[in-house]
Amino acid sequence: MKRPLAGAWLTAALLCACAAPLTTAAAAENPAPVAAAENLAGQRYVAIGSSFAAGPQLPPAKPSWPARCGQSFSNYPTLLAARFGMELIDRSCSGATTDHVLGPWAEVPPQINSVTRETRLVTITIGGNDLSYIGNLFSATCAFNARVIATQGSKGRACGPVYVPSEADYVRDEAQLNEIARRIRTTAPQARIVFVQYLTPLPAPGKLCAVTPVNEADAATVREIGRRLSEITARVAQAHGAMLARMDVASASHTPCDEEPWMIGSPEGYDGRQGLQWHLNRAGMEATAESVATLLIESGVRPVKTPKPAEATPAGTPVPLRLVPKPLPAPTISVPPPVGKPNRTPTPQPANGKRS
Repeated sequence: MKRPLAGAWLTAALLCACAAPLTTAAAAENPAPVAAAENLAGQRYVAIGSSFAAGPQLPPAKPSWPARCGQSFSNYPTLLAARFGMELIDRSCSGATTDHVLGPWAEVPPQINSVTRETRLVTITIGGNDLSYIGNLFSATCAFNARVIATQGSKGRACGPVYVPSEADYVRDEAQLNEIARRIRTTAPQARIVFVQYLTPLPAPGKLCAVTPVNEADAATVREIGRRLSEITARVAQAHGAMLARMDVASASHTPCDEEPWMIGSPEGYDGRQGLQWHLNRAGMEATAESVATLLIESGVRPVKTPKPAEATPAGTPVPLRLVPKPLPAPTISVPPPVGKPNRTPTPQPANGKRS
């Protein structure tokens, strides 16, 4: 059950978001820079987010905060911190919702608690789990594979429903993101805030392939959630003078079906050793770090390290997944629009699709 929001700040958050409508993408991406030093080396950087920031199953794994959060030394906050020589406080956690940024999640304290007055940079990738954005892809993949098995005469297994968010879900997500930004601005007035959009997990309609095993009806639901989430995040970024890394747009030609994917779909027989299905691969994390770095450099920050080709894949790291997409046959069974409760705290799953 969802927890009701406090009426006062919910109203204020929505009014704040509506007070400054998004006129152009450039306005959200390039707000007036916060008065900050040109060199952030040694300064405090707090990374807030869910699995798209944490990097579950992407080698090499970080051993802390805690292990169930699925952080990787190859995630974009780590790569970004190295680029600018900053002290990283990585609070990203796989499965996190906006509630887990603002409040505790079992043994994990509120992510936002790590933001202090000394913080000079905060990156935020959150809000997708509130709408079951990526959780829906796991459910849709399960349903697609179950139907294939059924047509072969075998007994399929039960799958979770694909959740269609209500307008109230979208309103709540936006209010929560506004509250996160407000609290960061209040606590760390000198910090640069960068909202990082979720990468695009599916190609355009009609272009699904073997590594994106979902039907078009479920794909349409996922695409709509992604579109609405991107619009919400852009509005919140502009309303609070934050920068916006448009990874939703930059990754549109790097889906799992493209020649150079930045995300892992759900390939048949995939062993999960290069990252969790439906999440970023190493190339996706590098591209995200570079996008945020570009925004920071344009705002006046001087990097202390320039990436070199030899540093792209450290010794012992598997070569990024490169799969040749194949056309995906259209499903033969028509499924009505699903209903149900969202999976608000999806956890990393092994390659066979079963939850751990």
